[in-house]
Amino acid sequence: MVSFSRDFSRDFQRYWLLVLLAIVLPISLAACNPQGLRSSAAQVSQIVETQIGDPKTFNFALSNESPNVFGYIYEGLITENALTGELEPALAESWKLSDNKQQVEVTLREGLKWSDGQPLTVDDVVFSYQEIYLNPKIPTDIQDILRIGKQRKLPTVKKLDDRRVEFTTPEPFAPFLRNSTGLPVMPAHILRETVTQKDQQGNPLFLSTWGTGTDPKKIVCNGPYMLDQYVTSQRVVFKRNPYYWRKDAQGNQQPYIERVVWSLVENQNTSLLQFRSGGQDAIEPLRPEDFPLLKQEEKRGKFTLHVGGPRPGTTFISFNLNQGRRNGKPIVDPIKARWFNNVKFRQAVAYAIDRQKIVNNIYRGVGVLVNSPIISQSPYFLPPEKGLRVYNFEPDKARELLKAGGFTYNSQGQLLDAEGNRVRFTLMTNAENTFRVAITGQIKQDLAKLGMQVDLNPINFNLMIDKLDNTFDWDCYLILMGGGGRDPHSGTNVWSTEGSSHNFNPPSLPGKPPIEGRVIADWEAEISRLYIEGSQELDETKRKAIYAKTQQLSQEYLPWIPLANGLLLAAVRDRVQPIQYPELGDALWNLRELRTVD
Repeated sequence: MVSFSRDFSRDFQRYWLLVLLAIVLPISLAACNPQGLRSSAAQVSQIVETQIGDPKTFNFALSNESPNVFGYIYEGLITENALTGELEPALAESWKLSDNKQQVEVTLREGLKWSDGQPLTVDDVVFSYQEIYLNPKIPTDIQDILRIGKQRKLPTVKKLDDRRVEFTTPEPFAPFLRNSTGLPVMPAHILRETVTQKDQQGNPLFLSTWGTGTDPKKIVCNGPYMLDQYVTSQRVVFKRNPYYWRKDAQGNQQPYIERVVWSLVENQNTSLLQFRSGGQDAIEPLRPEDFPLLKQEEKRGKFTLHVGGPRPGTTFISFNLNQGRRNGKPIVDPIKARWFNNVKFRQAVAYAIDRQKIVNNIYRGVGVLVNSPIISQSPYFLPPEKGLRVYNFEPDKARELLKAGGFTYNSQGQLLDAEGNRVRFTLMTNAENTFRVAITGQIKQDLAKLGMQVDLNPINFNLMIDKLDNTFDWDCYLILMGGGGRDPHSGTNVWSTEGSSHNFNPPSLPGKPPIEGRVIADWEAEISRLYIEGSQELDETKRKAIYAKTQQLSQEYLPWIPLANGLLLAAVRDRVQPIQYPELGDALWNLRELRTVD
């Protein structure tokens, strides 16, 4: 969060603002409190949680944003236990791997049904993969994690009988079970026609199917819940799926809680206020600066605070290393391109940023330094004590690197390149995230001490993504990427030179203007090659050595400059039981097993 000066006038204004909120807030929240959805005529068990922003689609294959509804309404064949990281059966009853490690035979459970009561069969599995996830006419990031080997071939899927399906990979592929068989199974009886029929532009109707304008009740799913209501900028309501397959040891239908309500808010301040007023049962993620405040209210508010590990993913800055052209024009200013592609420049920036200060001041001490694009919870993470390079705050070393890289200083202490150009660039991040905006402010100050001028550009998230994915009109950006995957292969779309999220030096992608004269650095190509090799290696010791090398290369050449992450924090009312908080977060990961005790 941005730090403000604490002069008397500001404190005086804030005091009266808090007094006013104390009077007005209970009235306003009572008027919009989702708990009010309960009626005296029909009490149902429910929990209410906040989500910042609206869902962007109800179509899983087209989703790459958060929040999204799919964890509640869909399941795949296999799932990952959030506490142990072990693979467990979901829609699949069992699976087995062939001797040559290239076939996975999956057996479905008997009696599976969709939320509309129709049978869920092997045909749905084959349809989901063959017609959606592996369909070249349906652009989705999912295909990046399914591509295998140097040829980037896709797996195949076929029906063996009414309950068995077989996946075949063109070569041994270690991450297949964890990264591929957990994809949601989609309903063929509803969606098949949308894949085969085309719009006026010749695109499958599927690409415009199940947007957020669709009646939520028409979304057919297989998870513990189904969509019941969506009111833009207000709420999403889920109700229990009566055809969900799971039952407890006593034969009772799960989930136990009948309804889940998302209260949609614009920002984390509103989320906190609603939780403190008693209107919400859970708040996650919780900001570090809110932790001490809620700790004081924990007993009185009848809730429990939960602390996990570092937030999955990597918070980093990245420079635009693109040296190509579009329509004959350089994508990046050639002067800046020379700076950004100078490894000594990037290393100097890394040494100049006081990352511990980010942890202390912005994350309020409830955070950790990040040194790798692979999460610390992964068995493939390489810790610094085993050879991972770390960039501590060493501004003198940063200046030495800049001088060695051909940079000089003028009489005003401004940093100049070898041709006398002043070093000045723009750093963008998404304006909605106050932490990231605050971090860019500190980076600006830190790099100013090196003589660099950094112009900050906090912009709308969707506009930033358009710059990264389409126009490439950017110098440097700050974001968190990487997700929560324990297997590094989930990052292939970032580290493959042909990956759709290889933003620091993107490839030409279908449907977009081609990039001419693209230059791929040797280290960049080597990381890409190692990610392929790592996916092919089935020996765990050798796999760890391969991914250790990728981390060493990324820290040496710094396509990402890792910064710091906050710890995962959540607050949940004691009426919701039993909460088992995983290191990777998600307080409600076992929602189907939770009960409310009122």
